Amino acid sequence: MFQFDSFADFLIMDGHGVYVWVSYLVTLLVMVWLVIWPLIASRQTRNALRRSQARQQRFAERRGGSAEPDG
Repeated sequence: MFQFDSFADFLIMDGHGVYVWVSYLVTLLVMVWLVIWPLIASRQTRNALRRSQARQQRFAERRGGSAEPDG
């Protein structure tokens, strides 16, 4: 049932193991990156939005008005 004589033969795969395992590793890294990058980007966007809102609030407080835009 198992096509290889040993686990070492399975890892080596008749000399093709390096290419197979590197391709699996690259694929795994890309898939992990595709999950992590949007999380990082959304966090950065939320932080930038919070800083912008705080800046608008400080500006409105100095002018004595509301932070809500007109319109």
